[in-house]
Amino acid sequence: MTRKAADCRDTPSVSGCSLYISGEEEEVVRAATEHAVSVHEHADTPELREEVRAGLKDALPGT
Repeated sequence: MTRKAADCRDTPSVSGCSLYISGEEEEVVRAATEHAVSVHEHADTPELREEVRAGLKDALPGT
């Protein structure tokens, strides 16, 4: 199974966040959504989760 990743550096933000999350797809969607809500003050909506899922990439080797 290919590990997936979400990288805050791919989304411009005022804070310049550099968080990189990798793991199984559902783990990454859950963790990245929680991060977007708690740090970037987004609302936890199905639309946010779909945006997170759509932005996932294959994880870098060794992550």
